[in-house]
Amino acid sequence: MPILKISGMSCAHCTGSVTKLLQATPGISNVSVTLTPGQASFDATPEVKLDQVKEAIRKIGFDPQD
Repeated sequence: MPILKISGMSCAHCTGSVTKLLQATPGISNVSVTLTPGQASFDATPEVKLDQVKEAIRKIGFDPQD
């Protein structure tokens, strides 16, 4: 289960945006995004490329940490 630290989320709307993005990504399931401590966890199939997931999160205005 990947866990990504994400900075830039400041409210429930922010976590909702990241949750919606991850849930819409093929191969990702069981999404959980929390404001505190600012992270997302999910199950992913081997086909899911974390670099592409991080880029998608950046495109909606948040900063996934490496």
